[in-house]
Amino acid sequence: LPGVTYSDTVSATEPCKPCTQCVGLQSMSAPCVESDDAVCRCAYGYYQDELSGSCKECRVCEVGFGLMFPCQDSQDTVCEECPEGTFSSDANFVDPCLPCTTCEDNEVLVKECTPTSDAECRDLHPRWTTHTPPLVGSDSPEPVTRDPFNTEVIPSTLADTVTTVMGSSQPVVSHGTADNLIPVYCSILAAVVVGLVAYIAFKRWNNCKQNKQGANNRPVNQTPSPEGEKLHSDSGISVDSQSLHDQQPPSQSTQGPGRAKRGLRGGLGLPGDGLNAASSTPAPKGDGNLYSNLPPSKQEEVEKLLGSSAEETLRQLAGELGYKEDLIDSFAQEESPARALLEDWSSKETATLDALLAALRKIQRGDIAESLYSESTATSPV
Repeated sequence: LPGVTYSDTVSATEPCKPCTQCVGLQSMSAPCVESDDAVCRCAYGYYQDELSGSCKECRVCEVGFGLMFPCQDSQDTVCEECPEGTFSSDANFVDPCLPCTTCEDNEVLVKECTPTSDAECRDLHPRWTTHTPPLVGSDSPEPVTRDPFNTEVIPSTLADTVTTVMGSSQPVVSHGTADNLIPVYCSILAAVVVGLVAYIAFKRWNNCKQNKQGANNRPVNQTPSPEGEKLHSDSGISVDSQSLHDQQPPSQSTQGPGRAKRGLRGGLGLPGDGLNAASSTPAPKGDGNLYSNLPPSKQEEVEKLLGSSAEETLRQLAGELGYKEDLIDSFAQEESPARALLEDWSSKETATLDALLAALRKIQRGDIAESLYSESTATSPV
């Protein structure tokens, strides 16, 4: 039964044992449960004697002695005599020996520290009491200058102060520790600032380098032929009408310049707000937007740009165009993988510039997408 009996062994024959009852100066620290007996401990100020099992009063450390090990459980108080530089002026079983007071620089020691009492200090410059000097010829006794303590003691007490401070077991705290840490903090702060500036400079240099590389990879726009009629839209895009006329189907070749201008703005997806061709949306779908309708020179330019890229770029483009791994591997075996891929893809009905531009932008090759609009479609004015 909980609180009455318990059993701490697994047995089919052994009966339950009665729970231990905490009596007298004992208090229960753990209750009696089905598998564990109650745990009793002596009240504060008492310990349990291992021989008799009863609670006995803790030993008190007398004056001049301090606590070394506390009184608890079955351990009685262990006291030690206060060493030099420490004292204990109270008799108890909880306080250790305390360090002696150390006089400051503007104080003088008037009472030594003993194992039973602390040191006493007094200001180095006490107030002096003087009397008015007597008149000449007066019979009055010569006034005496009185001081609180004999000044002859000052040199010896100063020496005693130094001796006490040097011989005391109490650690002397240096007042210049915080001042010594200031240069360290300043050095750490300077290192952090320099590192931050260097990081920002490196990032700017890296961005400029990448921008220059991207500009070098872009094809140089050629000057359009003087015979071609240039159409200028609100977005700042200069269009060669002759090349636009070559790419349009026969049904659109007879349209006037105004209709061609509207078709260009819709085909490039330019809203007329100053966006360049690299960030434009794909041209509208239709037979005139098929990749196979591009001039051979433009197709060759795209093949060269893809051929100069890494093999992984070509694989990513083929995957975006809907090819499986086995077909991609077969293209990689060709003498010109980029040409083989584009020739096979251009034979499909879905081989439009829209699909190619979307795939190029997904693989982060906007430079090739921009080259599709240069010369044959639109050129950005310098």
